[in-house]
Amino acid sequence: MKGFAGFPPGRQPYTPVPDLFFTELLPEIEHLAELKVTLHIFWLLTRKREQHPFVSGYELEGDRRLLEGLAEPGISSEEALRDALERAVARGTLLRVTTGEGEDPQDWYLVNSAKGRQAVEDLLAGRWSPAEPQEPVRLEVQRPNIFVLYEQNIGPLTPLLADELSEAEETYPAAWIEDAFRESVELNKRSWRYIVRILERWAAEGREDETSRRGDERDRRRFIEGDYADYIEH
Repeated sequence: MKGFAGFPPGRQPYTPVPDLFFTELLPEIEHLAELKVTLHIFWLLTRKREQHPFVSGYELEGDRRLLEGLAEPGISSEEALRDALERAVARGTLLRVTTGEGEDPQDWYLVNSAKGRQAVEDLLAGRWSPAEPQEPVRLEVQRPNIFVLYEQNIGPLTPLLADELSEAEETYPAAWIEDAFRESVELNKRSWRYIVRILERWAAEGREDETSRRGDERDRRRFIEGDYADYIEH
């Protein structure tokens, strides 16, 4: 490991980070890449001079300084970056806006602060745009994937658990999985086995609230035709 020679004398540029980051977020962030990417984006945004500071996905993907710090065995730097960004958006530290459609949409990231939220509101209202004016804009309401939910609410993953989580993500709607995690946390039953029992019960007995049912026909067909088809009338 290369040693650090220390900060040189004299006045140094600095990056402001809210105190809440250290008191509320830092104790909860256990994933190193998420922490690195979050702090790097704070640093980048400090150096922006736009009225609405933002960082593009392309900018991050081309940032060699950032990518070199994310490399680890078994995963590419680009994959580590995408995973870290998803975690930060899922946690609520960052806001993600997507412009364009088709095969090449563009992602833009802002800090979830009062200034960032106002920038998103202005963007959706058409008062400014980081992209071409004619491109459609949508705010990504990022639902945490099952791996993020597990690590944020239960603990580190193992390879065997990763396989089980992937299978569950293919079987159940995303809203069910998120609600099952929430229920287990509220009841202080933080275990994957408990969450599986919740999902199995909902699969067999259904859910009482109408809003928690599947949002589209594809999810409904996948569930009905899956392992629990015998339990569901259709």
